[in-house]
Amino acid sequence: MDLRQLRYFLAVARAGSFSRAAASENISQPALSEQIRKLEGSLGVALFERLARGVRLTPAGQRLLVHARQILREMSDARQSLEALRTCVAGRLAVGVIPTVFPYLLAPRVEEFRRTHPEVELRLVEDITARLVESLLAGDLDLAVVSLPLRAPDLICAEILREPLLVALPPGHPLAREKEVDPRALRGERWLILRDGHCFRDEVLALCRRALRQTDSIFETDQFASIVALVAAGFGVSVLPAMAARQAGGCRLVPLRGTAHRRIGYARVRRAFVPPAQIAFAEWLRNIAREAPDARP
Repeated sequence: MDLRQLRYFLAVARAGSFSRAAASENISQPALSEQIRKLEGSLGVALFERLARGVRLTPAGQRLLVHARQILREMSDARQSLEALRTCVAGRLAVGVIPTVFPYLLAPRVEEFRRTHPEVELRLVEDITARLVESLLAGDLDLAVVSLPLRAPDLICAEILREPLLVALPPGHPLAREKEVDPRALRGERWLILRDGHCFRDEVLALCRRALRQTDSIFETDQFASIVALVAAGFGVSVLPAMAARQAGGCRLVPLRGTAHRRIGYARVRRAFVPPAQIAFAEWLRNIAREAPDARP
């Protein structure tokens, strides 16, 4: 058993497929399959059940998954610890960000971090929360910017801002000129929301259930741009985070009455050594959060 085999094992476990795992690791499927067979042979157990459309972890595979993640995390820690001793705030840093935050908070300013810390090799990934958490636990990411709370015992989370939620209305809507809107006044509206998997969808649905006793939607998408276009055209209403307001042209955005907000923060794996580059990026996040319009750090 070697580290390369463990990395391939984790790739197959994440992808649920040898072909997808091979593509993600940039090797041929036969070569990856051979390494998994060698790993299973050295351990004397089957790690995957081969199914018609993919693979599934066996009980032995599920047990190895925990240890494999820990081994690769510790190896990553060792590399980063030695790298930090040699170069201080430098080295590789992989950061994941949810799609409802990345284009509004990080993308416009991330070049500032790169200029301040040119020795950091920064890699950015945009994805939904579930896959970011999976990548954190697998050691593929060092930090993830997500919506809180996040329930994962192996992760440490820190809040950086609280952001108001705004109702997005067509310009001619009867509530468009109000200074604030009671969520209950939106009962019976045609709702436009993000697709399943986005944490912001869950926050909007929770608001609907509490105030409206309503969860039906007429349109679901992966991006706010489509929602904004439909709201502006009068097709329905939605809820947007305040940081998306600048890209909501054609809509009337009105604050929701009460304490409607979302919590944004970062998560990292619980470990003894935190590389200086990761500490510097977390501090930079806190700084830009304090400067974000309408945010409450």
